[in-house]
Amino acid sequence: MPARSSRLVVGLISGTSMDGIDAALVRISGPAARPRVRLLAFETMPYPAWLQERLMAIAGYASTTADEIDQFNILLGAAFSYAAVHVCERVNVKTSRLFAVGSHGQTLHHFGGMRLRSVDLHCKTRSSPAQDWRLFKDANIRSALPRTLQIAEPAIIAELTGTPVVSDFRVADMAAGGQGAPLVPTVDYLLLRDAREGTVALNIGGIANFTVIPANAEPEQVFGFDTGPGNMVIDGLVRHFTHGRKTYDAGGRWAARGTVLEPLLQKLLQDPFFAMQPPKSAGREQFGQQFIQRHFLKARGARPEDLLRTATELTGRSIAHALDRFVLSKVAIHRLIISGGGAHNRLLVARLGELLPMLRIHGSDDFGLDVDAKEAIAFAVLADRTMHGLPGNLPSVTGARRAVVLGKISRP
Repeated sequence: MPARSSRLVVGLISGTSMDGIDAALVRISGPAARPRVRLLAFETMPYPAWLQERLMAIAGYASTTADEIDQFNILLGAAFSYAAVHVCERVNVKTSRLFAVGSHGQTLHHFGGMRLRSVDLHCKTRSSPAQDWRLFKDANIRSALPRTLQIAEPAIIAELTGTPVVSDFRVADMAAGGQGAPLVPTVDYLLLRDAREGTVALNIGGIANFTVIPANAEPEQVFGFDTGPGNMVIDGLVRHFTHGRKTYDAGGRWAARGTVLEPLLQKLLQDPFFAMQPPKSAGREQFGQQFIQRHFLKARGARPEDLLRTATELTGRSIAHALDRFVLSKVAIHRLIISGGGAHNRLLVARLGELLPMLRIHGSDDFGLDVDAKEAIAFAVLADRTMHGLPGNLPSVTGARRAVVLGKISRP
């Protein structure tokens, strides 16, 4: 696409918490390679309880059918369309004025897996695929394949908004041998790099992840990865103990009444994920309902507030340990910039301050990036890059062999 001096883009995402659709309308100015971004409107369209419960059940390996997944793909396509239209209406912008919509969709499953080495070999040598088919007859090998599934049909969004839609961002990176996540570090680099100070941009959504940006960094010097659970375990426990009446621990107040169960916490921190070398990504497959059931809900005699305090401490310590083990010994870091729902958990943010006293801690609001809107903003920026034919992944973050243009474009 030819460059425009200024363009309007909507970013859409529903994260691993599966609680609703975040929609951000942004104005992007300047070249796509060095964008300036201004948030014009943001809102979250909550999912009804029955939809959230069923999506979480499917993501947690509940029995389902291809037909049911197809139904939700169409339903969420219409819902994402409504969110895009509605966020534009808040500031009297018609969707016909949009340059693009970037829709991450709703993740039902994500597993970084292994590189498809035998398939790569077959494609390069043009040999018979027979050996590959015999290889993949082994269920253990199939289970190690990289795979990801996001739903919310982009063709419907394009039709109902009358705007090109960029979607399915992760698969191009995975095809190039990457984890397919995290992808937001590209936008962190573009918007938060500083000439003098090393920065860690921490997003605490369902999963916690960060981007490490050395002072005056070049793209290949940036790295990042998922650190483990963010709000996922905390939210799951709240839903369990309130029978679905509440979905999160507001401000960390419930957990603040409890005590850390140190033996349980030490056991949790032995999970192999935390010791894995980056790049790595995680999701509900590692830290979802099965994890909660196995480790928390079998703890005999434990009070809800103690389990919540332990889950909050797990998030804080796993973030701090990841920084200590994989970052601080390699890069001079001066500031930690937090975004995502976890930025509102005062107990968690306070613990991060205690665990990381060497760093100044900021909310991303301090840098013009709304803490709740940041991921939606990021997918607006990634869509803008795709429309201009620019790569959207950072191989140093995802482990991909090369930088690639992300996503698929659906036109009205």
